[in-house]
Amino acid sequence: MTTIRAAAASHPESRPSRHSDSGGNDLLRQIAATPTGDPRRAEMRQHAIEAWLPLANHLAKRYAGRGEQLDDLTQTAVIALVKAVDHFDTTRGVDFTAYAIPTIIGELKRYFRDRAWAVRVPRRLQELRMAISAANSTLTHTLGRSPKVADIATYLGVTEEAVLEGIEGARAYRSTSLSTPLGTETTTELGDTLGSTERDYELVDLRVSLTPAMAALPDREHKILIMRFYGNMTQAQIADQIGISQMHVSRLISKALTRLHGRLADDVR
Repeated sequence: MTTIRAAAASHPESRPSRHSDSGGNDLLRQIAATPTGDPRRAEMRQHAIEAWLPLANHLAKRYAGRGEQLDDLTQTAVIALVKAVDHFDTTRGVDFTAYAIPTIIGELKRYFRDRAWAVRVPRRLQELRMAISAANSTLTHTLGRSPKVADIATYLGVTEEAVLEGIEGARAYRSTSLSTPLGTETTTELGDTLGSTERDYELVDLRVSLTPAMAALPDREHKILIMRFYGNMTQAQIADQIGISQMHVSRLISKALTRLHGRLADDVR
């Protein structure tokens, strides 16, 4: 396959001539007549593929300019050509091009449908996007200006709403990197503008509910909690100031916190 790709890169982009058609068909008939184990079969297969490379290049070039690299399209077309060579039945009496062209075009369309979209959208919108793109290029040339939605709708034989839907769906074809700068004079990137979970809102609600819950506590429990959590005093310091044991302070803190938890839980319910 590497040899084929190298040959495709250096091969002329024009379609094969009648002489090439004849030679390629002759090679395919020789391959079909050669036993599978014959070492000459692989060499003839290689020559047959190279003989039809201009056709693959030509079809790939037809789909260029639609947002995909020509190299990727050429590779897709060449792979389809290889499949066509391997599966072509010479006994049907059909010219190889009649079989190869639909095969290659089908693979190119499948490439656009399955791999080129950043976000998966319905196949109908994918095909509509391609039709709108082609119509836009044709109408720009024939009208001498950028076509309007009505122009494209008339050209494609669809409604203007369908064209607008296709244009909207086309936005999913390419995603914008979160590392994209917002401007030339700033280092801010698109990702910097995304929102995040803000826990301070929850704290605001908690503080609003906590104030009446604290006011409902007995005076001594309220005072001890203020000294412990706002004054950052130790239980031993609180015990000395109030004149009770440290263990009693611990029990009162635990009791007060239980009251607060119950009150806040009631508020939530």
